Amino acid sequence: MFDTKKLALFLGGVVFGSAGFKVLSSKDAKKVYTQTTAAVLRMKDCTMQTVNKMQEEAGDILADAKAINESRAAEAAQEVIEDTAEQPAEQTAQ
Repeated sequence: MFDTKKLALFLGGVVFGSAGFKVLSSKDAKKVYTQTTAAVLRMKDCTMQTVNKMQEEAGDILADAKAINESRAAEAAQEVIEDTAEQPAEQTAQ
């Protein structure tokens, strides 16, 4: 009725799991976890610095682009004013 192979696999899994839990909770493993966590935090800080620099650069680019568009719009508005100023003179000449 009982399958000895399945029972042996189950008991082997329990033993292996218990041993793995002991290994994962050892002092050496905790040192590795601590070092890994410290490295991840350093990486996060470096990444955030890079992101902040890129955001500043993007803000500068956006401000320059807006200034260019405003100057072009002002030039276009000036041309429109000049065009309307010239039309009445041309109409009177005809």
